Amino acid sequence: MSTSLSTASPNPDNSNNTDIRPLMSCFPSGVSVVTALDADSVPRGMTCSSLASVALDPATLVVCLRTAGPTLRAALDTGRFAVNLLDERARDVSDLFASGTADRFERAEWRLPLGAGGPHLTGAAVAVADCEIAHTVEIGDHTAVFGRVTGVTLADGGEPLLYGRRRYARWSVATSPLAEMSVPLEGDTRVGTRL
Repeated sequence: MSTSLSTASPNPDNSNNTDIRPLMSCFPSGVSVVTALDADSVPRGMTCSSLASVALDPATLVVCLRTAGPTLRAALDTGRFAVNLLDERARDVSDLFASGTADRFERAEWRLPLGAGGPHLTGAAVAVADCEIAHTVEIGDHTAVFGRVTGVTLADGGEPLLYGRRRYARWSVATSPLAEMSVPLEGDTRVGTRL
């Protein structure tokens, strides 16, 4: 199997604003909605696939939020936020929180448990991490928010929603036995199979 890589053409204005979206679309990830309450207890939230585990001790996550967005402002105002990892059946919730729709919390089921960092998207999340902000770093149009995890809530059952190549996928389909039956990669040897 041969793979041909093409190089993105340089920006005609010679700026450093290279579009990395095509690159990142080749890196599938889970889908989350980051939520927080603002200073007036109004719920805020946005779909976010820029999420990573930073440390196990103390348990710390990093999310990258739009600097000019109300979700970041709410998290900074209260020092807390929640990361809702979406269930594979919650594509509509991902789309809702990625839109500019003002009434998103009126159109999604949520609750605020005692001690929560932000709203928990009931029924849409396979897991939720409640976090306290430990550190922030503003880079360009986004801010990296490091959150110390204060609690984790797991849903009963459910599988994660995936996103890559500007498409959604279900974990249960991607990891099914049929998905694993594929053409061997160049150099792979299959034991006990006939060609």
